[in-house]
Amino acid sequence: MSRPGERPRDALGRPLPHGETGVPPLASSAPLPPAAALAEAQRLLDAGLPFQAHEVLEAVWKSPETDPGERGLWRGLAQLAVGVTHLARGNVKGGVAVLRRGAANLIPYADRPPHGVAVPGLLAWVDLRIADIGRAHPGLPCITARTAPADGGPRLVG
Repeated sequence: MSRPGERPRDALGRPLPHGETGVPPLASSAPLPPAAALAEAQRLLDAGLPFQAHEVLEAVWKSPETDPGERGLWRGLAQLAVGVTHLARGNVKGGVAVLRRGAANLIPYADRPPHGVAVPGLLAWVDLRIADIGRAHPGLPCITARTAPADGGPRLVG
């Protein structure tokens, strides 16, 4: 949700000059319930709007209503969306770094993921993306893919 006087943003969250038309801001910055937040974030990711997906996930992560034992999950999901945003902007090094941090935050939830979050699939997706990036950019350190995820972008719920 934009505040008065805030600059419009492009699809990847970059500020645009005042007076230009950007993507519509989120209807609300209020956190959604977990199932609704996951569905909305997935819809935004599928629409090529990872920055907006990050905002939806970040609102849940930072909400005082969120179970403290799940904050790492929501932080990790938000970081994955930020990593995708950086990659889409062409910031490969930053994208890889944030994807790694996001994956590290998700690992504790791999055995018993709350809310049906596809944590093992997301970890596999991150591994594969980073391995692909490592092959395309040999100067960057990369990790090896453990398993191959489904084609396409990250799937939040399995």
